[in-house]
Amino acid sequence: MLGPPTELTDLEVLRLVRAAWDDTATGVEHLAVGFGAHHWRVDGPAGPSLFATYDRFGTRHTVDSLTSAYAGAIRLADAGLEFVLAPLRTRSGGVLVPVAQGALSCTPWVDAAVVGEGTVDDADVAVANIADLARLHAADPPAGLPGWAPVVEPDTGDRLAGLVANPWTTGPYGERARRAVAGRLPAIATWARRYLALAEAAADRRWVVTHGETHTRNQLMTRDGIRFVDWESLKLAPRERDLATLVQAGYGARVDADPEMVELFDLEWRLAEIVAYAHWFAAPHTGTDDDRIAYDGLLDELDRGPWWPPASDPR
Repeated sequence: MLGPPTELTDLEVLRLVRAAWDDTATGVEHLAVGFGAHHWRVDGPAGPSLFATYDRFGTRHTVDSLTSAYAGAIRLADAGLEFVLAPLRTRSGGVLVPVAQGALSCTPWVDAAVVGEGTVDDADVAVANIADLARLHAADPPAGLPGWAPVVEPDTGDRLAGLVANPWTTGPYGERARRAVAGRLPAIATWARRYLALAEAAADRRWVVTHGETHTRNQLMTRDGIRFVDWESLKLAPRERDLATLVQAGYGARVDADPEMVELFDLEWRLAEIVAYAHWFAAPHTGTDDDRIAYDGLLDELDRGPWWPPASDPR
């Protein structure tokens, strides 16, 4: 998120980091990166040392789901998957420190650049991604790793219809967002029906270890190669859960992607984003930069076409 959380101060983050991970930490700085969680650079005597993340609990995350995901990532890294940049365990052996409305975690600080803005637009990155994801999908599942389950309810269309029935006098984007959602209710209901049908079909596919959000904003280019970050969504699922970015870039045939499963996880992302943003703007907001990005994201998910692959392999 661009702005810091209101319920957690930098001083509290520093105190928790010192108590659980590194008692030599000298300071923290909130970073305006990502969208969803909050992040800080943690400095030590020799410079940046840790990357701290605050995840709020709610419909997307619980203490159990985050613990299993982060612990699973650690086990994958320990098993030799060097591209997994996993969180660090605390001194007591945990992966989370509960605080405020969620929990704090830490990963090692890496001097690296983010690979991209979401899409894969470099052939060498695509080749590396294909190889790394094949290894991830062939890995033995870490103990306790949960299986994917549909996140969109059958009555999603009805719930949104009820939510938009009255004006959203909640902030500068309220009414604009409400009208945008209301205008797409028939399409949302169609997407939800298709999603649920595909979710049933997914039960008959082969399930593997999946990251869940493999876009290039969750990849760092280090001197030793690409490292995948943000393992909060680690789950067993059909492999196409990780392939949308490559399919978008034209590599669908190269990774032998099942079009129905690609469609399933594209619809899941789309519907989950619409529901989350609808609730965002039905609640009080003030027009921050985060609000602006959320509003643009809502319009994009309401109006974009499906993510189908280009006509030819780019390489």
